[in-house]
Amino acid sequence: MAQNPQQNASRPTQAVILAGGRGERMRPLTDIRPKPMIQVQGKPFLEHQIILLRDQGFRKILLLLGYLPQVVQDYFGDGSKWGVQIDYNISAVEDNTGRRVKLAEAKLDDCFMLVYCDNYWPLNMDRMWKRFTEANTPLMVTVYSNKDNYTKSVLKVDEAGFVTVYDKKKKTPDLQGTEISFMIMRKELIAQMPEGNVSLEETLFPPLIANRQLAAYVTHHRYYSVGDTFRLPITEQFLARRPAIILDRDGVLNAKAPRAQYVRNWSEFKWLPGAKETLRRLNEAGYKVIIVSNQAGINRGAMTEQDLADIHLRMVKEVEQSGGRIDAIYYCPHNWEEGCECRKPRPGMLFQAQHDFNLDLSRTYFIGDDERDAQAADAAGCLAALVSDQNPLEKIVGQLIDSKTP
Repeated sequence: MAQNPQQNASRPTQAVILAGGRGERMRPLTDIRPKPMIQVQGKPFLEHQIILLRDQGFRKILLLLGYLPQVVQDYFGDGSKWGVQIDYNISAVEDNTGRRVKLAEAKLDDCFMLVYCDNYWPLNMDRMWKRFTEANTPLMVTVYSNKDNYTKSVLKVDEAGFVTVYDKKKKTPDLQGTEISFMIMRKELIAQMPEGNVSLEETLFPPLIANRQLAAYVTHHRYYSVGDTFRLPITEQFLARRPAIILDRDGVLNAKAPRAQYVRNWSEFKWLPGAKETLRRLNEAGYKVIIVSNQAGINRGAMTEQDLADIHLRMVKEVEQSGGRIDAIYYCPHNWEEGCECRKPRPGMLFQAQHDFNLDLSRTYFIGDDERDAQAADAAGCLAALVSDQNPLEKIVGQLIDSKTP
Protein backbone atom coordinates (compact mmCIF):
# COMPACT_ATOMS: atom_id res chain seq x y z
CA MET A 1 0.00 0.00 0.00
CA ALA A 2 1.33 3.43 -0.96
CA GLN A 3 2.35 5.58 1.97
CA ASN A 4 0.32 8.72 2.60
CA PRO A 5 2.80 11.54 3.36
CA GLN A 6 0.00 13.73 4.70
CA GLN A 7 -0.85 11.37 7.55
CA ASN A 8 2.00 12.78 9.63
CA ALA A 9 1.88 16.35 8.32
CA SER A 10 1.25 19.21 10.68
CA ARG A 11 -2.09 20.97 10.56
CA PRO A 12 -1.81 24.37 8.86
CA THR A 13 -1.79 27.51 10.98
CA GLN A 14 -1.84 30.02 8.08
CA ALA A 15 -5.03 31.26 6.41
CA VAL A 16 -4.83 33.25 3.18
CA ILE A 17 -7.81 35.48 2.34
CA LEU A 18 -8.46 36.72 -1.19
CA ALA A 19 -9.72 40.27 -0.63
CA GLY A 20 -8.62 42.37 -3.59
CA GLY A 21 -11.58 42.82 -5.93
CA ARG A 22 -13.75 45.88 -6.42
CA GLY A 23 -16.99 44.27 -5.28
CA GLU A 24 -19.01 45.71 -8.15
CA ARG A 25 -22.17 43.79 -7.19
CA MET A 26 -22.12 45.46 -3.79
CA ARG A 27 -22.11 49.03 -5.03
CA PRO A 28 -22.75 51.67 -3.71
CA LEU A 29 -21.58 50.05 -0.44
CA THR A 30 -18.18 49.41 -2.00
CA ASP A 31 -17.67 52.89 -3.44
CA ILE A 32 -15.74 53.93 -0.31
CA ARG A 33 -14.71 50.59 1.18
CA PRO A 34 -13.57 47.14 0.01
CA LYS A 35 -16.25 44.45 0.04
CA PRO A 36 -14.91 42.60 3.12
CA MET A 37 -15.13 45.83 5.12
CA ILE A 38 -18.92 46.04 4.74
CA GLN A 39 -20.42 46.22 8.23
CA VAL A 40 -22.40 43.21 9.45
CA GLN A 41 -23.67 43.21 13.02
CA GLY A 42 -21.55 46.24 13.85
CA LYS A 43 -18.17 45.05 12.54
CA PRO A 44 -16.53 44.42 9.17
CA PHE A 45 -17.44 41.09 7.60
CA LEU A 46 -13.71 40.33 7.39
CA GLU A 47 -13.47 40.65 11.16
CA HIS A 48 -16.04 37.88 11.59
CA GLN A 49 -13.90 35.69 9.30
CA ILE A 50 -10.68 36.43 11.19
CA ILE A 51 -12.29 35.61 14.54
CA LEU A 52 -13.60 32.33 13.11
CA LEU A 53 -10.17 31.39 11.77
CA ARG A 54 -8.45 32.33 15.01
CA ASP A 55 -10.89 30.23 17.03
CA GLN A 56 -10.15 27.27 14.74
CA GLY A 57 -6.43 27.42 15.47
CA PHE A 58 -5.08 29.70 12.73
CA ARG A 59 -2.40 32.03 14.03
CA LYS A 60 -1.24 33.71 10.81
CA ILE A 61 -3.50 35.55 8.38
CA LEU A 62 -2.24 36.70 4.97
CA LEU A 63 -4.57 39.21 3.31
CA LEU A 64 -4.27 39.50 -0.47
CA LEU A 65 -5.44 43.03 -1.21
CA GLY A 66 -6.01 45.18 -4.27
CA TYR A 67 -8.91 47.63 -4.03
CA LEU A 68 -8.55 50.34 -1.32
CA PRO A 69 -5.98 48.31 0.65
CA GLN A 70 -5.29 51.08 3.14
CA VAL A 71 -8.82 50.79 4.55
CA VAL A 72 -8.13 47.19 5.53
CA GLN A 73 -4.60 47.84 6.77
CA ASP A 74 -5.62 50.81 8.92
CA TYR A 75 -8.33 48.76 10.61
CA PHE A 76 -6.51 45.47 11.24
CA GLY A 77 -2.88 46.55 11.52
CA ASP A 78 -0.65 43.65 12.59
CA GLY A 79 -3.60 41.66 13.94
CA SER A 80 -2.44 41.67 17.57
CA LYS A 81 -5.80 43.05 18.73
CA TRP A 82 -7.38 39.78 17.56
CA GLY A 83 -4.62 37.50 18.77
CA VAL A 84 -3.29 36.70 15.31
CA GLN A 85 -0.40 37.81 13.10
CA ILE A 86 -1.65 39.62 10.00
CA ASP A 87 0.49 40.19 6.92
CA TYR A 88 -0.44 41.75 3.59
CA ASN A 89 0.34 41.32 -0.07
CA ILE A 90 -0.99 44.04 -2.37
CA SER A 91 -1.37 43.74 -6.13
CA ALA A 92 -3.41 45.30 -8.90
CA VAL A 93 -7.18 45.53 -8.50
CA GLU A 94 -7.60 43.76 -11.85
CA ASP A 95 -5.61 40.69 -10.79
CA ASN A 96 -7.52 37.40 -10.88
CA THR A 97 -7.38 34.88 -8.05
CA GLY A 98 -4.53 32.84 -9.54
CA ARG A 99 -2.24 35.78 -10.13
CA ARG A 100 -3.00 37.27 -6.71
CA VAL A 101 -1.99 34.03 -4.98
CA LYS A 102 1.00 33.50 -7.29
CA LEU A 103 2.40 36.95 -6.43
CA ALA A 104 2.24 36.05 -2.73
CA GLU A 105 4.02 32.70 -3.20
CA ALA A 106 7.05 33.65 -1.13
CA LYS A 107 4.80 34.35 1.89
CA LEU A 108 2.89 31.07 1.76
CA ASP A 109 3.39 28.17 4.15
CA ASP A 110 3.81 24.69 2.69
CA CYS A 111 0.17 24.01 3.55
CA PHE A 112 -2.44 26.70 4.13
CA MET A 113 -6.15 27.45 4.01
CA LEU A 114 -7.43 29.71 1.22
CA VAL A 115 -10.61 31.69 1.87
CA TYR A 116 -12.74 34.05 -0.23
CA CYS A 117 -13.29 37.33 1.59
CA ASP A 118 -17.06 37.33 0.99
CA ASN A 119 -18.06 33.91 2.40
CA TYR A 120 -18.60 32.81 5.99
CA TRP A 121 -19.14 29.17 6.92
CA PRO A 122 -18.69 27.66 10.41
CA LEU A 123 -15.77 25.42 9.57
CA ASN A 124 -14.62 22.62 11.83
CA MET A 125 -10.90 22.38 11.14
CA ASP A 126 -10.44 19.10 13.00
CA ARG A 127 -12.88 17.36 10.68
CA MET A 128 -11.57 19.09 7.59
CA TRP A 129 -7.98 18.16 8.34
CA LYS A 130 -8.95 14.54 8.92
CA ARG A 131 -10.69 14.42 5.55
CA PHE A 132 -7.74 16.15 3.82
CA THR A 133 -5.15 13.77 5.20
CA GLU A 134 -7.26 10.73 4.32
CA ALA A 135 -7.88 11.97 0.77
CA ASN A 136 -4.12 12.44 0.25
CA THR A 137 -4.55 15.16 -2.38
CA PRO A 138 -2.78 18.52 -2.76
CA LEU A 139 -6.06 20.43 -2.69
CA MET A 140 -9.43 20.07 -0.97
CA VAL A 141 -12.34 22.42 -1.58
CA THR A 142 -15.37 22.93 0.62
CA VAL A 143 -18.58 22.20 -1.28
CA TYR A 144 -22.05 23.28 -0.25
CA SER A 145 -24.35 20.46 -1.37
CA ASN A 146 -27.03 22.92 -2.53
CA LYS A 147 -29.83 20.36 -2.26
CA ASP A 148 -32.17 23.22 -1.36
CA ASN A 149 -31.19 25.30 -4.44
CA TYR A 150 -29.88 28.05 -2.20
CA THR A 151 -27.45 29.11 -4.92
CA LYS A 152 -26.30 28.00 -8.40
CA SER A 153 -24.49 24.68 -8.67
CA VAL A 154 -21.17 24.53 -10.52
CA LEU A 155 -19.77 21.05 -9.87
CA LYS A 156 -20.30 17.37 -9.20
CA VAL A 157 -18.83 15.22 -6.43
CA ASP A 158 -18.72 11.42 -6.59
CA GLU A 159 -19.64 9.04 -3.78
CA ALA A 160 -16.03 8.81 -2.66
CA GLY A 161 -15.85 12.57 -2.15
CA PHE A 162 -13.83 13.70 -5.17
CA VAL A 163 -14.83 16.47 -7.57
CA THR A 164 -15.55 15.03 -11.02
CA VAL A 165 -16.86 18.15 -12.81
CA TYR A 166 -16.23 21.86 -12.33
CA ASP A 167 -18.24 24.04 -14.70
CA LYS A 168 -18.45 27.69 -13.67
CA LYS A 169 -20.49 28.45 -16.83
CA LYS A 170 -23.08 25.91 -15.67
CA LYS A 171 -23.51 24.19 -19.04
CA THR A 172 -23.11 20.63 -17.73
CA PRO A 173 -26.44 18.93 -16.85
CA ASP A 174 -27.24 17.76 -13.33
CA LEU A 175 -24.70 19.87 -11.50
CA GLN A 176 -25.09 19.57 -7.75
CA GLY A 177 -23.07 21.66 -5.33
CA THR A 178 -21.06 24.84 -5.29
CA GLU A 179 -17.51 25.50 -4.17
CA ILE A 180 -17.38 28.04 -1.32
CA SER A 181 -13.58 28.28 -0.83
CA PHE A 182 -12.26 27.26 2.60
CA MET A 183 -9.71 25.26 0.60
CA ILE A 184 -6.84 23.39 2.18
CA MET A 185 -3.97 23.69 -0.29
CA ARG A 186 -0.39 22.60 -0.59
CA LYS A 187 1.99 25.30 -1.79
CA GLU A 188 3.49 23.00 -4.41
CA LEU A 189 0.44 23.69 -6.59
CA ILE A 190 1.24 27.39 -6.81
CA ALA A 191 4.64 26.68 -8.37
CA GLN A 192 2.82 24.88 -11.19
CA MET A 193 0.71 27.89 -12.08
CA PRO A 194 1.61 30.19 -15.02
CA GLU A 195 2.69 33.78 -14.44
CA GLY A 196 -0.23 35.38 -16.31
CA ASN A 197 -3.42 36.90 -14.94
CA VAL A 198 -5.26 33.62 -14.49
CA SER A 199 -8.07 32.28 -12.36
CA LEU A 200 -6.83 29.90 -9.68
CA GLU A 201 -9.92 27.71 -9.97
CA GLU A 202 -9.97 27.49 -13.76
CA THR A 203 -6.23 26.82 -13.87
CA LEU A 204 -5.85 24.27 -11.09
CA PHE A 205 -9.17 22.45 -10.93
CA PRO A 206 -9.32 20.78 -14.40
CA PRO A 207 -5.99 18.91 -14.25
CA LEU A 208 -6.58 17.91 -10.64
CA ILE A 209 -10.03 16.58 -11.52
CA ALA A 210 -8.61 14.66 -14.46
CA ASN A 211 -6.15 12.93 -12.11
CA ARG A 212 -8.68 12.43 -9.30
CA GLN A 213 -6.73 14.79 -7.10
CA LEU A 214 -9.37 17.37 -6.15
CA ALA A 215 -10.96 16.29 -2.88
CA ALA A 216 -14.22 17.74 -1.60
CA TYR A 217 -15.38 18.42 1.92
CA VAL A 218 -19.16 18.38 1.45
CA THR A 219 -21.39 20.32 3.83
CA HIS A 220 -25.15 20.76 4.09
CA HIS A 221 -24.74 23.76 6.42
CA ARG A 222 -25.40 26.97 4.53
CA TYR A 223 -22.69 29.52 3.99
CA TYR A 224 -23.37 33.25 4.31
CA SER A 225 -22.05 36.01 2.12
CA VAL A 226 -21.55 39.68 1.34
CA GLY A 227 -21.14 38.83 -2.32
CA ASP A 228 -24.57 40.15 -3.33
CA THR A 229 -26.82 42.78 -1.75
CA PHE A 230 -29.79 40.40 -1.64
CA ARG A 231 -27.86 38.08 0.71
CA LEU A 232 -27.12 40.77 3.28
CA PRO A 233 -30.34 40.42 5.32
CA ILE A 234 -29.87 36.70 6.02
CA THR A 235 -26.16 37.23 6.64
CA GLU A 236 -27.09 39.85 9.24
CA GLN A 237 -29.57 37.42 10.77
CA PHE A 238 -27.06 34.58 10.85
CA LEU A 239 -24.26 36.62 12.43
CA ALA A 240 -26.68 38.08 14.99
CA ARG A 241 -26.65 34.56 16.43
CA ARG A 242 -29.87 34.77 18.34
CA PRO A 243 -29.71 31.78 20.68
CA ALA A 244 -31.67 28.68 19.71
CA ILE A 245 -32.04 25.21 21.11
CA ILE A 246 -33.19 22.07 19.29
CA LEU A 247 -35.00 19.39 21.28
CA ASP A 248 -36.07 15.84 20.63
CA ARG A 249 -39.68 15.26 21.70
CA ASP A 250 -40.39 11.78 23.08
CA GLY A 251 -38.28 11.12 26.15
CA VAL A 252 -37.25 14.77 26.45
CA LEU A 253 -40.53 16.69 26.70
CA ASN A 254 -43.02 13.87 27.16
CA ALA A 255 -42.99 10.30 28.40
CA LYS A 256 -41.73 7.89 25.79
CA ALA A 257 -43.96 5.07 24.59
CA PRO A 258 -42.68 1.50 25.05
CA ARG A 259 -40.30 0.23 22.39
CA ALA A 260 -41.93 -0.15 18.92
CA GLN A 261 -45.01 1.74 20.17
CA TYR A 262 -46.00 5.36 19.64
CA VAL A 263 -47.73 8.30 21.26
CA ARG A 264 -50.70 8.13 18.91
CA ASN A 265 -53.06 10.79 20.27
CA TRP A 266 -53.31 13.52 22.86
CA SER A 267 -54.65 11.19 25.55
CA GLU A 268 -51.36 9.25 25.34
CA PHE A 269 -49.19 12.37 25.51
CA LYS A 270 -47.86 12.94 29.05
CA TRP A 271 -45.59 15.89 29.85
CA LEU A 272 -42.44 15.04 31.77
CA PRO A 273 -42.07 16.88 35.08
CA GLY A 274 -40.68 20.38 34.62
CA ALA A 275 -40.79 20.30 30.80
CA LYS A 276 -43.26 23.14 30.28
CA GLU A 277 -41.52 25.25 32.89
CA THR A 278 -38.19 24.66 31.17
CA LEU A 279 -39.62 25.79 27.83
CA ARG A 280 -40.90 28.95 29.52
CA ARG A 281 -37.44 29.60 30.95
CA LEU A 282 -35.90 29.22 27.50
CA ASN A 283 -38.42 31.71 26.13
CA GLU A 284 -37.63 34.19 28.89
CA ALA A 285 -33.90 33.82 28.14
CA GLY A 286 -34.50 34.71 24.47
CA TYR A 287 -34.02 31.27 22.93
CA LYS A 288 -35.82 30.00 19.88
CA VAL A 289 -37.17 26.51 20.63
CA ILE A 290 -37.23 23.97 17.80
CA ILE A 291 -38.48 20.38 18.05
CA VAL A 292 -37.31 17.50 15.83
CA SER A 293 -38.89 14.09 16.17
CA ASN A 294 -38.90 10.68 14.47
CA GLN A 295 -42.52 9.60 13.94
CA ALA A 296 -42.33 6.31 12.07
CA GLY A 297 -45.74 5.38 13.48
CA ILE A 298 -47.28 7.35 10.61
CA ASN A 299 -45.68 5.22 7.93
CA ARG A 300 -46.33 2.03 9.91
CA GLY A 301 -50.04 2.78 10.16
CA ALA A 302 -50.23 3.28 13.92
CA MET A 303 -51.37 6.89 13.48
CA THR A 304 -52.02 9.52 10.82
CA GLU A 305 -50.35 12.83 10.11
CA GLN A 306 -53.56 14.47 11.27
CA ASP A 307 -53.22 12.65 14.60
CA LEU A 308 -49.70 14.04 14.93
CA ALA A 309 -50.82 17.53 13.92
CA ASP A 310 -53.46 17.44 16.65
CA ILE A 311 -50.89 16.39 19.26
CA HIS A 312 -48.57 19.20 18.26
CA LEU A 313 -51.35 21.79 18.16
CA ARG A 314 -52.34 20.93 21.71
CA MET A 315 -48.73 20.73 22.82
CA VAL A 316 -47.95 24.20 21.48
CA LYS A 317 -51.10 25.63 23.07
CA GLU A 318 -50.26 24.26 26.51
CA VAL A 319 -46.71 25.59 26.27
CA GLU A 320 -48.06 29.05 25.39
CA GLN A 321 -50.49 28.88 28.32
CA SER A 322 -47.48 28.21 30.55
CA GLY A 323 -45.66 31.28 29.23
CA GLY A 324 -43.35 29.52 26.78
CA ARG A 325 -43.16 29.17 23.02
CA ILE A 326 -42.27 26.55 20.42
CA ASP A 327 -41.03 28.18 17.22
CA ALA A 328 -41.05 25.16 14.91
CA ILE A 329 -41.64 21.42 14.88
CA TYR A 330 -40.04 19.08 12.33
CA TYR A 331 -40.88 15.41 12.13
CA CYS A 332 -39.88 12.42 10.03
CA PRO A 333 -42.84 10.16 9.13
CA HIS A 334 -40.71 7.54 7.37
CA ASN A 335 -40.11 3.95 8.35
CA TRP A 336 -36.70 2.69 9.44
CA GLU A 337 -35.86 1.05 6.12
CA GLU A 338 -36.78 3.90 3.78
CA GLY A 339 -33.32 5.48 3.75
CA CYS A 340 -34.57 9.06 4.01
CA GLU A 341 -32.27 11.90 5.02
CA CYS A 342 -34.53 13.15 7.81
CA ARG A 343 -34.83 10.16 10.13
CA LYS A 344 -32.38 10.41 13.01
CA PRO A 345 -29.52 9.49 13.30
CA ARG A 346 -29.36 11.24 9.94
CA PRO A 347 -29.22 15.02 10.34
CA GLY A 348 -31.74 16.17 7.73
CA MET A 349 -34.19 17.78 10.16
CA LEU A 350 -31.38 19.66 11.88
CA PHE A 351 -30.19 21.10 8.59
CA GLN A 352 -33.76 22.04 7.68
CA ALA A 353 -33.99 24.01 10.90
CA GLN A 354 -30.63 25.59 10.13
CA HIS A 355 -31.85 26.76 6.73
CA ASP A 356 -35.21 28.03 7.97
CA PHE A 357 -33.83 29.98 10.92
CA ASN A 358 -30.28 30.77 9.70
CA LEU A 359 -28.78 29.01 12.70
CA ASP A 360 -25.12 28.46 13.37
CA LEU A 361 -25.29 24.78 14.26
CA SER A 362 -21.75 24.85 15.62
CA ARG A 363 -23.13 27.05 18.43
CA THR A 364 -26.52 25.33 18.81
CA TYR A 365 -27.36 22.54 21.25
CA PHE A 366 -29.44 19.54 20.24
CA ILE A 367 -30.81 17.81 23.33
CA GLY A 368 -32.07 14.26 22.96
CA ASP A 369 -32.43 11.10 24.98
CA ASP A 370 -30.69 8.32 23.07
CA GLU A 371 -27.66 7.51 20.93
CA ARG A 372 -29.45 8.30 17.65
CA ASP A 373 -29.90 11.87 18.81
CA ALA A 374 -26.22 12.16 19.68
CA GLN A 375 -25.29 10.75 16.27
CA ALA A 376 -27.56 13.21 14.47
CA ALA A 377 -26.06 16.10 16.42
CA ASP A 378 -22.55 14.95 15.53
CA ALA A 379 -23.44 14.59 11.83
CA ALA A 380 -24.86 18.12 11.77
CA GLY A 381 -22.00 19.65 13.74
CA CYS A 382 -24.27 20.58 16.64
CA LEU A 383 -23.39 20.70 20.29
CA ALA A 384 -25.09 17.77 22.01
CA ALA A 385 -26.51 16.75 25.37
CA LEU A 386 -28.58 13.72 26.41
CA VAL A 387 -31.19 13.73 29.15
CA SER A 388 -31.25 11.00 31.76
CA ASP A 389 -32.63 10.47 35.25
CA GLN A 390 -29.45 12.02 36.63
CA ASN A 391 -29.33 14.78 34.00
CA PRO A 392 -32.90 15.92 33.26
CA LEU A 393 -33.81 18.58 30.73
CA GLU A 394 -34.39 21.17 33.44
CA LYS A 395 -30.81 20.75 34.71
CA ILE A 396 -29.22 20.83 31.24
CA VAL A 397 -31.11 23.97 30.21
CA GLY A 398 -30.43 25.66 33.53
CA GLN A 399 -26.70 25.13 33.13
CA LEU A 400 -26.83 26.34 29.52
CA ILE A 401 -28.68 29.53 30.37
CA ASP A 402 -26.52 30.23 33.43
CA SER A 403 -23.35 29.81 31.36
CA LYS A 404 -24.52 32.57 29.01
CA THR A 405 -25.57 34.95 31.77
CA PRO A 406 -23.12 37.85 32.21
